[in-house]
Amino acid sequence: MERTIRTTLTLPAELLEATDKAVQSGKAKSRNDFVARALRRELAALKRAEIDAAFAQMANDAEYHAEAKMIAEEFASSDWEAWQLAEAQL
Repeated sequence: MERTIRTTLTLPAELLEATDKAVQSGKAKSRNDFVARALRRELAALKRAEIDAAFAQMANDAEYHAEAKMIAEEFASSDWEAWQLAEAQL
């Protein structure tokens, strides 16, 4: 079982009411379950945004582009050989 820690939250009344309705309609097991799932989704979205920002930085990184080009050039002949082998098997 996942370790839990008790805490207290102060929420806008409309959020708590909507959460209770979701629980009553069976969309969540409990308030705790609902809040934990919402926090997990938000944390995952923040992580995705960090990853997206890192990829966006790569688009403007000349050093990254030079390295990617060098790697592509180094693997070009083996990529060509692999493609030819795959085509021969068709």
